[in-house]
Amino acid sequence: MEISSGFVGAVLKPLETEITWRRTTNYAAATGDANPRYLDDGRDKGIVAPPMFSVAVTWPVSERIWEYLDIPGFPYEILLTQVHYTEHLRFYRLIVPGDRLSIQGRVAAIVPHKAGTLMTLRYDVYDAAGALVFTEHIGGLMRGVICTDGGAGAENIPVIRPKDDQEAPLWQAAIPVSREAPFIYDGCTNICFPIHTSVRFARQVGLPGIIYQGTAALALAVREVTDRETGGDPGRIESISCRFTGMVTPGGEIRVHAYGHFPRGDHADIHFTVFNSEGKKAISDGVVAVALCRGNS
Repeated sequence: MEISSGFVGAVLKPLETEITWRRTTNYAAATGDANPRYLDDGRDKGIVAPPMFSVAVTWPVSERIWEYLDIPGFPYEILLTQVHYTEHLRFYRLIVPGDRLSIQGRVAAIVPHKAGTLMTLRYDVYDAAGALVFTEHIGGLMRGVICTDGGAGAENIPVIRPKDDQEAPLWQAAIPVSREAPFIYDGCTNICFPIHTSVRFARQVGLPGIIYQGTAALALAVREVTDRETGGDPGRIESISCRFTGMVTPGGEIRVHAYGHFPRGDHADIHFTVFNSEGKKAISDGVVAVALCRGNS
C-alpha cells in the first residue's frame, strides 16, 4: 500500500458539537480525577473540562475519518493500518459546559517514517463567537505504507522536544490500571475502539489481549502534572505533547516520571515519561507546558 503527499492541505468536513456537564464530568471520572474544578458545580466559577477532554471532542471525526476526509483518489484502505503515534494539544482557554464548538480539520503533513508513513491531521476548534479554543495535531503512523515521494508538510508538525530521561526523576507516581479501566474510559468518553474492550478482536489483530487507551494513560500523567505542578489549576496548562511508543496492559500499573522544570519565557516545560508494568516506555518525549502565572479556572 502507498500514499502520495499530494493530499496535504486537504480540508475535512466540519463538525459542530455541544459540550454538556455530563460529558466533562464523565471524562474526569474516567481518569479518576477528583479535582473540584471538574466536578463541583457549586463553585463560583462553575466547572471546567479537564484539558485532555479535548481528545474526546475531536474523536468523532477521527473515528469516522473516511466520512470527513472526502477526497477523490484518497487510498482509504491505508487507514486500517494506522496507530496513534503522536499527540500535540495547544490550549487557548479551557472548555466549559455549554460551549458550542466547531471542529475544522485538514491534513497537515504526510511524511515518510522508518515504519511506514506518518500522516498528521490538524484540528482547529472554535467556540460560537469564532474564538479559537484549542488546536490538536494528531499523528497516525500507517505501518508498512510507502510514501511515494519525499513527503510534505513536515514544517507544519509541532516539534516534540525530547529530554534525556536517564537522569533521576524530579518526582514519580505509580498509578494502578485496573482490568475494567479500559471499559470505564470507553463508556465515559465515547472514545470507542475494539482493541481496548474486545479480547476477541484484540487477538484477531495479533495482540495478546485488550490494551489501555493511550490517551487515557496520557490523561493520568497530565492529572499528576496538574496536581503537582499547578496546584490543581488546569488553566495553567498551555500545551501537551508526546509520542505513544508502547502498550499498557490492564491489571497492572503505569509509572509517571517527571524530569524537572525547564523555563521558556513565561512558562516552564515539564518533561515526563510513562512506563508500563514491564518497565518499557508507553509514552515517550512527554512535555506539558505550564504557565508561570495563575490560570483562569
